[in-house]
Amino acid sequence: MSFIRGYDQESLRELVDLDECAARLEEIESQRSLPALLERVWLLKVLDRLDEALPLADEAVRQSRMAGTRKDVLRARVLHATVLQYRGAYAAAEQELATCAAEAEGQRWVSIAAFAHHNHGKNAYEAGDYETARESFKQSLFLRREAGAEDRELETVLLAIEAAERRRTSHLVAG
Repeated sequence: MSFIRGYDQESLRELVDLDECAARLEEIESQRSLPALLERVWLLKVLDRLDEALPLADEAVRQSRMAGTRKDVLRARVLHATVLQYRGAYAAAEQELATCAAEAEGQRWVSIAAFAHHNHGKNAYEAGDYETARESFKQSLFLRREAGAEDRELETVLLAIEAAERRRTSHLVAG
């Protein structure tokens, strides 16, 4: 998605142009395809409209189960879990993301597994589990390299690993 301008150094959340995201949401509001539904969930999430994003994420998972592929179901479940994460439901998000990562790896869907691990790491990071975050980010990096990801994608994961390491180290020193 071209709406991402970077990532916050502290939270690791996407930095977006809120006006662009709101305009795009309005533009696709009436579209019912699965890709449009997933995009609407993501836009609502980054716009911090989580009460609207959650039921739509539930609908995206249902629709992908009825009319999509197994890969579509995994993508929808990962997105659903990120909405849970943004709502502070870290345990529920952790369980869903770990399950999605394991299933994607089992199927050798490397890019989806990398995506799930990266989001698993972000969820652990926000929950304060920096060791798990670091390990999830490392697994994402490994999988992204295996999938032939661009340097820009690898750089994002490397920055996340560094952030988790900094937090882990400062947490150990403070503890």
